[in-house]
Amino acid sequence: MYHPIFLFDAYGTLFDVHSAVRRHAAELGPDAQRLSELWRTKQLEYSWIRSATGAYKDFWALTKDALDAAFAAYPQVDPDLREKLLEAYRSCDCFPEVPAVLRDLKIAGTRIAILSNGSPLMLNRAIRAAGLGDIIDDVLSVDMIGCYKPDPRVYEMATTHFRVFPSAISFQSSNRWDVAGGSKFGFRTVWINRAGALDEYPDMRPAAELPDLTGLTKL
Repeated sequence: MYHPIFLFDAYGTLFDVHSAVRRHAAELGPDAQRLSELWRTKQLEYSWIRSATGAYKDFWALTKDALDAAFAAYPQVDPDLREKLLEAYRSCDCFPEVPAVLRDLKIAGTRIAILSNGSPLMLNRAIRAAGLGDIIDDVLSVDMIGCYKPDPRVYEMATTHFRVFPSAISFQSSNRWDVAGGSKFGFRTVWINRAGALDEYPDMRPAAELPDLTGLTKL
């Protein structure tokens, strides 16, 4: 392990985006998982469209819009659960290995940072709920520049903030498209392939692929 800066995507990498729905699965009924997957899909789709058209809305607004779209697709699910789901999303569970791995990296002398589509309020709430506030050194939100990943301007936020070349940063994300963007920008990238997905971007490969964050300290 030789990179002094470890930069993490937040949602899907550190925080489980499906945990909000799981908390209320019994109330949501048999379509809970499908609703959760569509919610996430639309959330990302809306971010890409907003970036491509220059019509920026912050990620919390997109998260609410995406949930409304998911409810519209599954009208049999009780829409009165909307506020419960949004409240649960504000404090998504972190994946079980996250605190220990981040702490080990910090003890080893690395700087721990987040680079996320999430708005500052979302990220601060999630970090606080997960008890990671004393571990994470820096939080960089796309809200500062008004566009979303994988726009290279987002990755440039990190090199500008830390005043380093891209190769000095190890960037970890569970989203393969995000890893592709980071690789193209010049980061040392690690794909946290939690879902066991196929690699769809063979020309923009990560330096490493892991099933979760465990093992980062050995790379």
